[in-house]
Parts: sequence; structure tokens; C-alpha cells
Amino acid sequence: MDANMFDFTGQVAIVTGGGRGIGRAIAQELASAHAAVAVVARSQTEIDETVDLIIQSGGKAIAICADVTDRAAVEQMATRVDQELGAVDLLVNNAGIISTVGPTWEADPDEWRRVIDINLNGPFLCARSVLPGMIERKRGYIINVSSGAGMFAIAYGNSYCAAKTALARFGECLALETQALGIKVFTIDPGGARTAIGNYLIESEAARKWTPQFRQYALEVGIYPSPDAPANLVMLLASGKVDSLSGRFFGVDNDMDQVMLEAEKIVQDDLYMLRLGRLHQYG
Repeated sequence: MDANMFDFTGQVAIVTGGGRGIGRAIAQELASAHAAVAVVARSQTEIDETVDLIIQSGGKAIAICADVTDRAAVEQMATRVDQELGAVDLLVNNAGIISTVGPTWEADPDEWRRVIDINLNGPFLCARSVLPGMIERKRGYIINVSSGAGMFAIAYGNSYCAAKTALARFGECLALETQALGIKVFTIDPGGARTAIGNYLIESEAARKWTPQFRQYALEVGIYPSPDAPANLVMLLASGKVDSLSGRFFGVDNDMDQVMLEAEKIVQDDLYMLRLGRLHQYG
């Protein structure tokens, strides 16, 4: 997939964590498909760079410096987007961090809370800020960037796993709440793109000590060298082609052509969701 397959002319998107890595790639792809993009992050320098790249390529974007965990800042951000670009059609909750790799009993409680705040509370605040307008217009997309860590337990990755799992469940709940209101919600696993988070898991002292298996895998097998794959997945999910599967969790390793062909079976069997498998005879 590439941006030429999609046309977002007249649409407005917000991409959090848009100053670098996956967020920057998503913002650029949306802009190349003619969406007007609000690039949001805490680093003014980085979001300015993203916006400059978009404008140099003929796209339209604005930079908004905001902390997604700050309710007032998020509400001000949403107001500014509405005033400068128009009503929001798409929110991509991409901002996220990992910084507490290690045993639970050694974790700094304040840092643990910070991971939860950015990865989970941030998406909630951002969604809350744009939902009233989407509900009024009876259309809109919210795409939450989770992780494979939201699907599996990983020793010493407790805060990140907890936040990303909760984010996926939040997406399911939100999809149910808005299914009759014209709003679609998806959660994605962006894969192992070589971003700040990926680099942390390869290079940091804590990760070398507590999660050496990830580092070994990344160095020997390799991880996605660029964030283009998750950007393309966001484009597809926001295009309207997968609307019947709102609420579900897709990864860059999924065959989305097959997913679309088997959409009815996916709904019937409740696939691509967080579910607890149980022995049937025991209820």
C-alpha cells in the first residue's frame, strides 16, 4: 500500500507523537493523501521538522506543542485544530513511551505512573476532546497505536504491557459505545520499527540487563527498518475499507487483503480481539 491508493482530501487528522518515528511517518502519509494534519508532541523542534517536511512536499500541516497527559493542553489543542484546520475526521493516538524495564519490585512508582499516563490516559484525553464533534457529525476515526506487548505478558516490561493492553481494551469499549454514532475505532501493533522505543530496547542499560532476548532478536533477525508499514496500516483503516471490523486489533504482520475478504467470519468468531480462552466443559 502507498498514499496514492487513498484520498483524504478535505479531511483533518491529528497525529500525536508526530515529531519523529512512526508518528512522523503517519503524518507524512496522511498529508501526501491530501489530509490537513495537526502534528502534536512535546518537542517543538521535532514537530516543526515534521511540518516542514510535509509543507516542502506540498502538504498542509500545523505544529502544536502539547503534553497529551495535560487535560487543559489537550483541550486547547483540539480547539486550535478546529479553528485552524477544521473539524477533526481522524485521531491517531500514537504518543507513547517505555522507560521502566525491570522487576516490578525495583520500579520507580512515579515513572511507572508516567508510562501509564502517556500510553493510556493520553489517548483517553485526546479521544474525549474530539468525540463530541465526531458524534455531532456522525463520522470519525480513532486509531490507537498499541504494541505486540499489549497481547502478551513480557517479564520486566510490566508498565508498558499493562498500558498497551489497557489501550486495546479501551479501543474495544469505545468502538461499542460509538458503533451507532458513525465512529470507527481501531487498535494497531506497529511492529518493531526502529524508533526511539525500539532503540531503547536495544541500547539501554536496563534493556540489556532485563530483556536481552529482544536485543538479540533485533540484531540477529532484524526489525522493520522504517515506520512505513504502520503508516500504511493507519491509512487503510482510516479509508473506510475495514469499517465493519471496528474495535479490532490489527498488526503490520496481518494480511489485510485476507482480513477484508474474511470480515464476516472475523465478526462471527470474534477474532482480533482481547479474549480469555477457557476450557468449554468448565464454563
